[in-house]
Amino acid sequence: MSEGKVLVGMSGGVDSSTAAAILKDEGYEVYGATLKMWDAPDDAEVSAKTCCSLEDVEDARATAFKMDIPFYVLNMKSLFEEKVVQYFVDSYIKGETPNPCIACNQHIKFEAMLAKALMLEMDYIATGHYARIERDESTGRYLLKKAIDHTKDQSYVLYMLRQDQLSRLLLPLGKLTKKQVREIAREKGFINSSKPDSQDICFVRSGHYSDFIREYAKKEIPEGKFVDESGKVLGRNKGIFEYTVGQRKGLGISANSRLYVIDKNVERNEIVLGPREKTLVKRFYADEMNYIAFDKLQGAIKVWAKTRYSQREAEATLHPLEDDQVMIEYKEPQSFVSPGQSVVLYDQDVVLGGGIIRRFEINQ
Repeated sequence: MSEGKVLVGMSGGVDSSTAAAILKDEGYEVYGATLKMWDAPDDAEVSAKTCCSLEDVEDARATAFKMDIPFYVLNMKSLFEEKVVQYFVDSYIKGETPNPCIACNQHIKFEAMLAKALMLEMDYIATGHYARIERDESTGRYLLKKAIDHTKDQSYVLYMLRQDQLSRLLLPLGKLTKKQVREIAREKGFINSSKPDSQDICFVRSGHYSDFIREYAKKEIPEGKFVDESGKVLGRNKGIFEYTVGQRKGLGISANSRLYVIDKNVERNEIVLGPREKTLVKRFYADEMNYIAFDKLQGAIKVWAKTRYSQREAEATLHPLEDDQVMIEYKEPQSFVSPGQSVVLYDQDVVLGGGIIRRFEINQ
């Protein structure tokens, strides 16, 4: 008897293909689907570093054929441009540092794909993300947890999932290592068993996001000034979106000591530079909060906060504010807190929730 119908998002990579194979072996009625979100560049070297290429679609189709499962290509290009590309460009122009992969997960992979699956009368969707979903029997809530393989854990980019989405989402790779996934793919004879992981933003050619923004926005982005904390002009910057808080390389500034981006003044088109210790942040503020482990934050709680995908969590206190905003206060000041990025909050392996960083206080 079937465990249920599941629509598996297949990118053409080894992870999603193996996820589909595992689910089929477990007794699910599996359907594969590649989400067509962007027309990839013709450059083969560039396409190899991103997703969404014609080769990716054909790899997904080939593995679906190998498993003898139905395969669809779903056109998500208009929605992707609206919810991901436009957001990406607008955020950078405003001086923020967005995370397009999180926006894509939120609006495309888990919102639009689930809606499509339900329309097709399927029971679940699935992806090749490395994370785990468990149901807390005491509360009835679905919990999002880190993958067993912490080196591949992707829970950071899944913090926006709602309870209704978690209840219909299967993540079969959460208890496996990458090595085990590739071994399964080789045993199945998949052509993508040794395919490298995509690394770059799928809609940005050659990884030069600033060139993409200029081209997409179709307007001249003015140069500005580099200044120190006192306002002294140190040089010219290439444009507000070219720089990220915490950045050291590529500033083009000659100084007696190393300088870092410690703040951005969008109204004055100024990039504020200072020593490394000024990149450390004690308190910062976030909104658009989504909580998974509980419904609402009732008071201050201890958390472990993470503001970058590859960053280790740091101990902090989460304070509720008005209008669903929060203040996060680190026990010890930390680097890499950039407006526009996501902060994800953990209790050991459990994702409590997360939100979007809006501002921070420079450590004095």
